Amino acid sequence: MKITVRQITFTAILTAITAALCSFHIPLGFANLYLVDIAVCMAGILLSPFFAFCAGACGAFLGDLLFYPQAMMVTLIVRTVQVVVISVFSRYIMKNRPFLSSLIGCIIGVIIMALGYSYFSVLFYSRIEQALAKLPLEALQAAVGVAIALPVCYKFRLREILDGYEKKDDL
Repeated sequence: MKITVRQITFTAILTAITAALCSFHIPLGFANLYLVDIAVCMAGILLSPFFAFCAGACGAFLGDLLFYPQAMMVTLIVRTVQVVVISVFSRYIMKNRPFLSSLIGCIIGVIIMALGYSYFSVLFYSRIEQALAKLPLEALQAAVGVAIALPVCYKFRLREILDGYEKKDDL
């Protein structure tokens, strides 16, 4: 596998965006809606699985290291599975229908994220009621990330642009 300067650069930019978005949230009154899912989904859609892991999971891990250190290991585990699944679907499943493939991958990613954080919530707090109460909010947070990331990646043709750069690097 040949790693190019462009791949490293795009991965680093998305890693920084992911880490930064860990600190931004929308207060809903009863909870906060974090915006990190936008960058995680974009990393999964735009990058190959290894680079998506570096940008999405490691970026979220670094963000949690800076802002919420008690959750950083959980974030690394859950976001790794989420972003790799999104990337595999976006890159390798239904290649002739990339938007639909990315949408399916992101929907599976929403489920992984919501169930993953809820599972670890049960392990840490030993209260299934508390985890079940947070499950809809986790799903909403991930769904908002998908609702923003998919149009941004495909409306602005970011996926095509990055794929074009990869083809230029292969020459």
